Amino acid sequence: MKKIKKAIIPVAGLGTRMLPATKAIPKELLPIIDKPLIQYVVEEAIAADIQEIVFITRSGKEAIENHFDVNFELEKTLKNTGKSKILKSIKNIIPKNLIITSVRQENPKGLGDAILCAEHIVKNEPFAVLLPDEILMSNSKKSDLSVMLSQYVKTKSYQILVEKVSKKNVENYGIISPRNPIKKGEKTIPLKGLIEKPSPSKSPSNIRIIGRYLLPPEIMDSIKSTNPGKNKEIQLTDAINNLIFNEESKFNAVISNSQIFDCGSKEGFLNANIAFSLKDKDLKNIIRRRLKK
Repeated sequence: MKKIKKAIIPVAGLGTRMLPATKAIPKELLPIIDKPLIQYVVEEAIAADIQEIVFITRSGKEAIENHFDVNFELEKTLKNTGKSKILKSIKNIIPKNLIITSVRQENPKGLGDAILCAEHIVKNEPFAVLLPDEILMSNSKKSDLSVMLSQYVKTKSYQILVEKVSKKNVENYGIISPRNPIKKGEKTIPLKGLIEKPSPSKSPSNIRIIGRYLLPPEIMDSIKSTNPGKNKEIQLTDAINNLIFNEESKFNAVISNSQIFDCGSKEGFLNANIAFSLKDKDLKNIIRRRLKK
């Protein structure tokens, strides 16, 4: 199995759930405390030893690229005014050896199409996909992405991050169909398939997909052969199912060990800010006092 060194991060969405805040600002740049959402996801990738990141973007998202670029004028001003701590924080956003590339998605045709836009970059290599709406706060020293990469090597299978949800809420998510009955305490689950937003009565499990994937290069051809579904979008889950059903690739689900925040929603964004503030040594007492009022 080839080492996974590249990650695709789709950032071409309109962020309609967060309007009007996202009318002129990319949703990926909305801050959790003092860092934008996209920086948390990039840091997650860096911590897992990802060496190249591909943003799938569109017109109006240039500020995302600018965030990870050098701003000489700002750095000079901070240096001249003695703001060394702030200067260090913006100079060390990404390591110098990290490669960041941006590719435009011409039309919003779904997650599958967004991933296909990076075909010429990932070529014949396996890769990760990280969806920036979902921010993970790890409950252990080893992040979920690092666990997925370890499992990828150990099991020689591709990986999808998941978590348990209430049975009544399965219709809001992509849901896994396990190959075998799930054992109590099982953390890695071989997959039979994936189902998009099933009704509770027809759902094969109550385990939903989180926006973290390790995918084979063959997914690109599978996406090309996948027919558009609802809203004429090409679903990644359909393309993955094609590989599973045709026994071209094996997939496992990995149970997350993180708190997960859907920051594409107002509730999730607010909860993320509270949770991260409570872990910040300068803010935790302020937040606790405010929550008591």
